[in-house]
Formats: sequence, structure tokens, C-alpha cells
Amino acid sequence: MANEISTIGVLTSGGDAPGMNAAIRAVVREALTNGKRVMGIKRGYAGLLQEEIFEMSAIDVSDIIQRGGTILQTARCTEFTTPEGQQKGAEICRKHGIDGIIVIGGDGSFRGAQKLAALGINTVGVPGTIDLDVACTDYTIGFDTAVNTAMEAIDKVRDTSTSHERCSIIEVMGRGAGFIALWCGVANGAENVLLPEKYDYNEQALVNNIINNRKKGKKHHIIINAEGIGHSTSMAKRIEAATGVETRATILGYMQRGGSPTAKDRMKASMMGAYAVDILCQGKSNRVVGERGGRLMDMDIDEGLAMTKAIDDYEYLVSCNLSK
Repeated sequence: MANEISTIGVLTSGGDAPGMNAAIRAVVREALTNGKRVMGIKRGYAGLLQEEIFEMSAIDVSDIIQRGGTILQTARCTEFTTPEGQQKGAEICRKHGIDGIIVIGGDGSFRGAQKLAALGINTVGVPGTIDLDVACTDYTIGFDTAVNTAMEAIDKVRDTSTSHERCSIIEVMGRGAGFIALWCGVANGAENVLLPEKYDYNEQALVNNIINNRKKGKKHHIIINAEGIGHSTSMAKRIEAATGVETRATILGYMQRGGSPTAKDRMKASMMGAYAVDILCQGKSNRVVGERGGRLMDMDIDEGLAMTKAIDDYEYLVSCNLSK
């Protein structure tokens, strides 16, 4: 067990996700309720190394729960991946009286927290990523908002695709994880869903499916393509040439990261942020919080980072069955 802490730092790292502000708000107010000081760290680990650190009060987090993005901002930091950068970060924490840090981000952010813990700074990670790809938790902050944003955009593309009797390839985020694509595939009634974990790159099968559906009388064809597969524009050209069906690509991109978080993301982020403070106050360190079976939990960061997460085979099978 780590020593009792008096000052908690909070930072957001990696890609931003809707709900991060709700988590920041919860961290600040739960910490103050427990008699701790709170120091905001801007721009993630880069800001830590630049000492962009300021004390936060309850008023600093007023009117932010409904805002997308992160008021603390975020940035990548290659310097912090080095032992020298990590040592410098720990020394800066001690200089500012920070003996505990809550890191809101994904696996890469947790690796930084892991290094700080090894250098004597109590750390807790909170999973904030739209990709749902943190293996040790059933839920990550931002996923619900992102998938709803993508779903609504795809509904709109479907309208115009039907009007013009087109095939539409819609690329959603998910470089190494197909959770957004899978959920949109089911929720939007797509005819094909291409996931990094499942796609066999058999483009002829897509062509055959489009042709067969046209023969059945279908007026449009929706293909949800995960970012990890990509190349949607060139894929659209090849499919149009092979099928004779007008085919267009739409890449949704960073719009999926933005927007006001849903009630689910606000609630989950608030609970996880408060829980992170509570376990720091209990003296825990090198932990990541999350949700399993609908309940909050925490585990060792080392254990969490060693876990893997796969697409549920049954959910994928159903998505294929419902697309016929």
C-alpha cells in the first residue's frame, strides 16, 4: 500500500473522448470533498514536463459536464516514453507537491502512469477512449457518444444513398478495434461490416453481395468500414468498376471524437472519476479503474495492460445474419 496522499494531479492523455470533462469534474469535486488539493495538468504528459500545472477549485469545473473534448487539453509526448522523461515527470510532481495522479486516457496513457508509479507517484488510470479497446474494462468513456454520432451520420448518408440508388462505403474510427464499426453495422442495418479483427480482404465477396442484392430489388448498399482497414475511396472506385453501381466513400473522421457527451458517458465518467479519487485516498497505486458486469472495479495496471480484448463472436455472427 502506498502512503496517504494530500494532493492529486489530473491529466488527460492520448485521443480526446466525450465525457472526459465529466471525469475531470468528478475528480476535482470528489477530491475536494475528501480534503485533498487538486492540481490540473494541461496537455497530458507534455504539459507535465513543461510544468503547465495549476490548482483547481470546484468553480473551475462548473458548466463543463456537457462539453465535449477536454478542458485540460491533450497531446502526444515522445519524451515521456524515455526513462529520462519519466524521471523528470516524477521530480516535477514532487516539486509541485503532487503525490497522486489520475490519468484519463487509453492503454498508452496507462503505460505512462505505470512508470510514474514505479518512481513513487501514486497513480490511477481512468479509461477514456472512443474505441472501447481497453481490455480490462467493459466500458470506456466516450464510446457511447462516438457510436451514436457515427450512427446518426450514417442514417443521413443512407437517405441520400437510397435516393441515388448508390453503394456507400462509410469509414468509422477504430484503427485496431472494430467496436464502433460493429455497433454501427447492427444499429444502421448495414449490408456489410468490415472489422480489423474479422475482415479477410475478399473484395470479390463484397462485389457479389452488391450484385445479388440488386437482383433482389435492393435500392442501396451500405458498407461500414473500420479505420484500421481504411482505403475507402480506392475501394469505392474498384467496387463501382466491378459492379456498375455508383459507389461513394464517406470518411466520418474526427467528428466522432467531438460533441456533447450522452447521459451514459456523463454518468460513467462521473462514477469512474470519483472512484479513482476514492481508491487513491485508500492508499492504492498503479491501478486502473473500470467496469465489469455493470459494477465499478479496479485492478493492477500491469495486469490490465497484459489483457487482450476481442470482438464477441456471437455479436459478429448476428451482425452478419441480420445484414442478409
